[in-house]
Order: sequence, then structure tokens, then C-alpha cells
Amino acid sequence: MTPQAFKKSPRLPVVLVLDNVRSRHNIGSAFRTSDAFALEHVYLCGITSCPPSPEIHKSALGAEDTMEWTYTKQTVDAVRTLQAKGYKVWAVEQTEGAEKLSSLTSKDWPVTQKTAFVFGHEVRGVQQEVVNICDGCIEIPQHGTKHSLNVSVAIGVVLWHVYLTMRVW
Repeated sequence: MTPQAFKKSPRLPVVLVLDNVRSRHNIGSAFRTSDAFALEHVYLCGITSCPPSPEIHKSALGAEDTMEWTYTKQTVDAVRTLQAKGYKVWAVEQTEGAEKLSSLTSKDWPVTQKTAFVFGHEVRGVQQEVVNICDGCIEIPQHGTKHSLNVSVAIGVVLWHVYLTMRVW
């Protein structure tokens, strides 16, 4: 599909929010994964770098040009904007009471429910003030010794699960 055709193609009603993601390679990977799953939009917040950037492009391979994106200084503002537009916003973070990704099904994000996922800083995670205003938290079950994933890997895991449970294509 050409970039022009992709921009006009159907999209999953899903938005990605990057909260202070510092690595441009992770940002590029987020764009590339968003393109792969045909997400609606990417919000870049706080210290998250914006295109154009050689480092973002190296991982995105041009997806930074095919995905719609917006920069917002405060992640809280992006979350509130999305909620006002009817999005259910989930922080992907290890918190008390977080729902296990594996327990969530299509009833949690039906195709008609606009959904946003917030992914945070590579070391500090999603800011607590952002977690506090999200509609819920999702945790990726892990069984090793590290109990954390690279943010770009976590994005891929969550979006693959959502893609499978939405069963749109």
C-alpha cells in the first residue's frame, strides 16, 4: 500500500500516547508499530522527541510520515482531550489493581470503543499524575527476574493483544 492509500485506509479506533519516552529509537519503533496495526493517531508528550529526526526515522522507516501525530507538552492534557472525545484511556503500568493484559477481552475494547494506551518513560514509567486520571491500568504479566520490558516491546505486546481481541481484519 502506498503512503497516500494508507492515510485514507480504515483504522483501528486506537491511539498511542507516549509519556516522556526519551529514546528516539523507541519513538521510531512506536510509530512503526502504530503503522503496522493501523492506529488512528500517536500523541508525543513531554520530553518525547518529534519528527523529523534521523534517529526516529531509523526505527520508524517512514512511519513517522504515514501516521498522524500531535505533540502535547503535558501528558495530562492529552489524556483529558482524549477522554473528552470519548476515548477510554488505559495506562500501561505496573500498579496496584492493574488488570492483567491476558485477562482483557473484546468486551474491554470492542471495535466501537475508542481506546488510548499511555506508555511511559523507559525508567520511571507513566507519571503518577497521568495514571491517576486514566480510566484504568493494564499490566503485562511477566515471569522472569526483570519484571519490565523495553517500552517499544511493551507497545508491540499490547497492540498485538488488542488487534487479536478486536478481530477487525
